[in-house]
Amino acid sequence: MLTIWVNEQLDPGGLMYACIATRSEELARECHESFDRHLTTEQKQLGWIASLRTVGSWDEVPVNSLNLG
Repeated sequence: MLTIWVNEQLDPGGLMYACIATRSEELARECHESFDRHLTTEQKQLGWIASLRTVGSWDEVPVNSLNLG
């Protein structure tokens, strides 16, 4: 099965601010930590989130993502 790691940074309304997709779990975890670390306390209080999820095909990756290959 194909595993693609998707990092997303979402604003309080659920709109995607940034998205990076990769097949590398290590790179994905590093990106996620960076996304989360760069959210300010104020942003987190307002509802900004950094999420990390997996999908099974490139068709499930958001169109505007950066692909780290």
